[in-house]
Amino acid sequence: MDDFVMLAGVDDLESGELKKVVHEGKVLLLARVGDNYYCADNRCPHLGGDLSQGDLEGTIIKCPVHKSQFDLKDGKVIRWTNWSGIKLALSKIFRPPRELETYPLKIEDGKIMVQI
Repeated sequence: MDDFVMLAGVDDLESGELKKVVHEGKVLLLARVGDNYYCADNRCPHLGGDLSQGDLEGTIIKCPVHKSQFDLKDGKVIRWTNWSGIKLALSKIFRPPRELETYPLKIEDGKIMVQI
């Protein structure tokens, strides 16, 4: 991984807000939950949904496409899709659950710094 880079200022996000940012062609998601900030890939690992358009409940981000859910603290899969039955079983065979990539983040002088 490279050094930390500034992606935004702490005042650029309200608590509960999601923000899509692009750094050197990489599309990332910034999120603020209370006084904590998180950074992850903006594309859902399921089928590439735009997570910045999803719902945030605590640190859980829900993809707007198939409602897959991930914890922004560590990228763990909470729910792979909103499908059920045979459709869910087949989706897990052909597209097994994958964690959301998250990135180390620190706050320095009011700036959100991310290690990409």
